[in-house]
Amino acid sequence: MTEQQPDVSEIPVVLLAGGMGTRLREASGDKLPKPMVDIGGRPVLWHVMKMYQAHGFRKFVICLGYKSDVIKRYFLDYRQAAGDFTLTNDGSEPVFHSAGKVEDWEITFVETGLQTGTVGRVKRVAEHLKADQFMLTYGDGVGDVDISKVVATHRAGGRIGTVTAVHPTSRYGEMHVEGDQVVEFNEKPTLATGWVNGGFFMFERSFIDKYLSKIDDDSMMLEQQPLQELARDGQLSLNGHEGFWLGMDTYRDWTELNKMWDRGEASWKFWQD
Repeated sequence: MTEQQPDVSEIPVVLLAGGMGTRLREASGDKLPKPMVDIGGRPVLWHVMKMYQAHGFRKFVICLGYKSDVIKRYFLDYRQAAGDFTLTNDGSEPVFHSAGKVEDWEITFVETGLQTGTVGRVKRVAEHLKADQFMLTYGDGVGDVDISKVVATHRAGGRIGTVTAVHPTSRYGEMHVEGDQVVEFNEKPTLATGWVNGGFFMFERSFIDKYLSKIDDDSMMLEQQPLQELARDGQLSLNGHEGFWLGMDTYRDWTELNKMWDRGEASWKFWQD
């Protein structure tokens, strides 16, 4: 008999949100942590969470670092900012009228340090990961990633980890040439042919016990020893994503993502308002 797999609503999603975003200072004004820089008036972190919610996830564990108070305050004030309510001057609590607009999220906020690497951040949230599996991604990368496919690929592969591989977007226009003649000039960014790590991981809980707990250096990045060892052990499955993906690392990325949102071309928006 096939073992019953847990519903994704019970699987926690770990979001790496401790970054400073030094290359995004033109957008953040040095007042915001990187995951709080906005796309269309909402933090990129919110966009990532909405992507997961559209696929049935509702439990999030946020690894905090730089300016963590800004992230906490945003979500503490989220209901008031998003909903309609009536406020009287008699000292009573506000009466909310739009409960349907409030997300059905369970969010755990964990202070994981200012300079901590991603290995240390995951180790510090381990006590909050109660399920046998967990998702993990970066708090600044969006795309039309089929997260349900990530889950299906992971479960079919039967390995400890699954990584979503993407084709990075070239920052330069593409020219097709024949001899010394340019026959086609494309000013829009194109997708490179190689694969890179796009985040949107799924792991068995044993990944922490077998690969992270033995590492004493909490400044180490996951892409270093842990994922390299996982791959060498034949325990890392590939979820290939051929569509759009972009990590918001620079002011140019921020500008491009906001243009896409304003034009109604945000392919990562597969939820209803």
